[in-house]
Amino acid sequence: MDSRRRLRLERRRLLRAPKGCVLVISKKKRYRLRGRLWVLGLVPFAVMVLAFQLAPVWSMLSGSFRSDADSRWTWHNYYTALNSPFYLKAIENSLLISAYSSLIGIVVGLVCAYSVTRFAPTVRDRILMLSNMTSNFAGVPLAFAYIILLGSNGVFTLLFREWGWNVFDGFDLYSWTGLTLVYVYFQVPLSLLLLYPSFYGIREQWKEAASMLGASSWQFWRSIGVPILAPAIFGTLGILFANAMGAYATAYALVGGNYNLLAIRIGSIVSGDVTNQPNLGSALAVLLACTTLLAVSLNAWMTKRSARYLTGAAKAPPRKGFVRQRGTGVALAEAKEGTG
Repeated sequence: MDSRRRLRLERRRLLRAPKGCVLVISKKKRYRLRGRLWVLGLVPFAVMVLAFQLAPVWSMLSGSFRSDADSRWTWHNYYTALNSPFYLKAIENSLLISAYSSLIGIVVGLVCAYSVTRFAPTVRDRILMLSNMTSNFAGVPLAFAYIILLGSNGVFTLLFREWGWNVFDGFDLYSWTGLTLVYVYFQVPLSLLLLYPSFYGIREQWKEAASMLGASSWQFWRSIGVPILAPAIFGTLGILFANAMGAYATAYALVGGNYNLLAIRIGSIVSGDVTNQPNLGSALAVLLACTTLLAVSLNAWMTKRSARYLTGAAKAPPRKGFVRQRGTGVALAEAKEGTG
């Protein structure tokens, strides 16, 4: 009997039952009913994903292929974005700031993550809590804090100038250097939070074994530690790069439209008072999304490799079977590949 037909018959039986009659439902049917109710519980989540993720992505993709003048299908938006020196400079500036801030963040975060693992659990938890709070302190509050401290009339700028210290001579917070410094502020704690669990995958027995064989600390990290951490390092670097590429509020609050960044250009094109070109902005947003997707894909691939190393679940090398040599009756012992 078909399952749908059986369900219809069950519904009819329930409707025809007299009042006060107790119907006994089997355990199998109760489990089936619970499973269907769990599926209904996913409906709000599906609506949220459709409304706030899939629909905006579809609107951005379809709008990037339409003309702002007459809404015809065209490649002109991508041609303009990839051939205009103005937009190419915005892409270049965003890539450079993201790359430099990510590299600085990964180096400082790597040292800090190793230091965190050396502390006692109580101190370590407090440092991680502070890092978590710091990594989320971005946007307008972060830009305002830097302007108050290191701006043209900032506290430290005026204080050191009063003392005769030329510490900030030649430093401009509203330039490429200032933007990189602000980006590094929220890149370092994020890097620390993502990297410190990987250090627990390096066992103390490995260090002891390397020391007994005469290896120094530098040789251990060069030959064992860094290769094991490499997947996690590259994966974290991809996340930091994507995080810097998509940063908008911090850069806009700090420099406004005075510095040519891709995220700022998209915002000015979509909501500008002079030139409102949402479809061209959609094309630039697609280019920004492509770079972010590449970084996220790198992170996913490296995370799988990192998990394989850290859990010791690496696939065992294939074994050679018994091979009988021609002219002899001796069978070679089974050995792993790569062993003598």
